[in-house]
Amino acid sequence: MSQQSPNGQTPTPVSGVDDGAHRRLRPRPLVQPPVDPTYATAFGRPSGVEGAFAARHVQVPPVQSAPPPPESLVTAFGRQGSGELLQRPPGHQPASTPEAGVDPVFWDGEPAADPWRDPAAGAVIGPPAVGEDPPVEEEKPQEPGPQLSVPELLFGRRVKPAALALLMAAALLVGAAGGLVGWLIGRAGNPLTDSTVTLAEVEAGKERPAGSVSDIAKRVTPSVVSIEFKGANVAGVGSGVVIESGGYILTNDHVVAPAAQDASAKLSAVFTDGTRAQARVVGRDPKTDLAVIKVEVTNPTVLQFGNSDELQVGDSVIAIGSPLQLSNTVTEGIVSALHRPVTAAGENGGPQVTYDAIQTDAAINPGNSGGALVDSRGALVGINSSIRTETGGSVGLGFAISGNQARKIGQELIRSGSVKHADMNVNVKSVSAETSEGAQVQNVPAGGAAAAAGVQEGDVITKVGGRMVRNAAELVVAVREHEIGETVQVVLARQGRELKIDVTLKSD
Repeated sequence: MSQQSPNGQTPTPVSGVDDGAHRRLRPRPLVQPPVDPTYATAFGRPSGVEGAFAARHVQVPPVQSAPPPPESLVTAFGRQGSGELLQRPPGHQPASTPEAGVDPVFWDGEPAADPWRDPAAGAVIGPPAVGEDPPVEEEKPQEPGPQLSVPELLFGRRVKPAALALLMAAALLVGAAGGLVGWLIGRAGNPLTDSTVTLAEVEAGKERPAGSVSDIAKRVTPSVVSIEFKGANVAGVGSGVVIESGGYILTNDHVVAPAAQDASAKLSAVFTDGTRAQARVVGRDPKTDLAVIKVEVTNPTVLQFGNSDELQVGDSVIAIGSPLQLSNTVTEGIVSALHRPVTAAGENGGPQVTYDAIQTDAAINPGNSGGALVDSRGALVGINSSIRTETGGSVGLGFAISGNQARKIGQELIRSGSVKHADMNVNVKSVSAETSEGAQVQNVPAGGAAAAAGVQEGDVITKVGGRMVRNAAELVVAVREHEIGETVQVVLARQGRELKIDVTLKSD
C-alpha cells in the first residue's frame, strides 16, 4: 500500500528496515574480500562438504603437515639416541625400568602424587602461598671499620715504604726533566732575550762639586720649613726661613695673617726631618708683606743672608719651599730683573703692599710664599712672595722681596715687634708723557715731609736720591730705602721746569 505525501506526490516504496520515519532502508551490500588460495587450501572446506561437518561416507583428505626440518636443525636440537617424543599421548605410563638408551625420569622413587615431581599427577589445591611475616630483628649499630692509611687511601692497598719512596723519586725526576726541557724550549723560543746579560755600572759616583744645585739644596733645605695654619674657618700652607738660632722664622705676612686674625687658628712649623713645633707670631709688617714667627726648637739650621745688591740679571738662583703643599721642593732659575716695584692689595682691607722685588724665572707657585731664594753660594738673597700670572699657575714670572730689605725689617720685628718706614707723606699717581714719566703729586697733607720741603700739587717726581722714579710704586720703594730723618734730594718737574729740592723724611 502506498502513501501520498503532503504535496500530493506518491513516494517511491522501498524495502528494508523502518527507520522510524516510515521509510524502508535497503541492507548494506555484502563485501567479501578475496580469499588467499593458500589459506583456502589450509582452512577451507574439503571438496564435497557443504556444512560444518562432513558425512561419514565422504573421504576427507589428510591435512598436509609442515615439511620436515633441515637435518642441521635436527642434529643441533633433536633428541639424540631416542625416538621418544616430547609430547606423550594421554594415559601413557612410563616404564619403571629404564630401557637402554632412554633417560630415567627425574621423579623416579618419589611419591607419585607430588605434582612438582610428576607432571601426570592431578592438580591439588594447596595452602596459601603467603604465610605469616617473620619477626623483624632489631638493627644493631654498625661499628666503624678500621681507618685507611695514606698508602691505602692513595693506592687502594698497602704499599711498601721502599716502593713509595721509589715512586716519589721517579716523580721528582720526571718533574725536573720536564722543567729542564721547558726552560730550554723557552730560551730557544725567544731569541731576543738573554738571561745571562748583566748591564755595566760605573764605579765612581756622580760628581757633586761644591756650589752645584744638589750641594746647595742639601745645605739649605734643612733651614726652610713648611708653615701650616688651621682654624675653624681658615686653613693653608706656606713656607718660612730660619734666620736666627733662637727659633725665629722669617716669612710673608699674608702667610700668617689668617692665623693671626682667627683666634681659633693654630700655627705650626714643620721641619724637613718631620719635627713639628707650635709657632707664635712675633711681629708683622703688612706694608712690605713680611712677618716673623718663633718656635721652640733646639739647635736649628740657620740660613745666612747674602747681599742682594750684588745680584745681576742672569745670575743663577734657587727657590726652596712648599709649593702646592709639596714640602722640600727645589726649583732653579735665573734673575730676570732687579728692583722691580711690586704692588698688591692688603689683606682684609689692610694697607697696600709695596716692596722692591727680585724677578726670577725659577718656578714659584702658591705655597712657595715665605720660602727662600738663594744665590749660587747658598746665601739668602730674597723671600719668595708672589707671581704674575693670567692662568693662576707659574709662567716664569716670580717675585721675591730683596734680601737686604727682608734682613732690615726682620731684624726690627725681632727687636720690637713692629717696624716704621721712611715716608714723604704725599699722595701720588703714575703718569707718563712723551718726554718723561714719574709719580705726579695729587695731594700734599699739611705737616708732612713733602709740605715742609715745598712740594706742590701737580709736581711730577722723577728721582729720589740716586734712584729713578717711573711710577707711584717706585716712589714708595725709593723712599723706604732711606732711614727716618734722613735728608734726600728729590728731582721733580713743575710747569715744564726741572727742580731739585731736599726733603727730610719722616715716619709713616
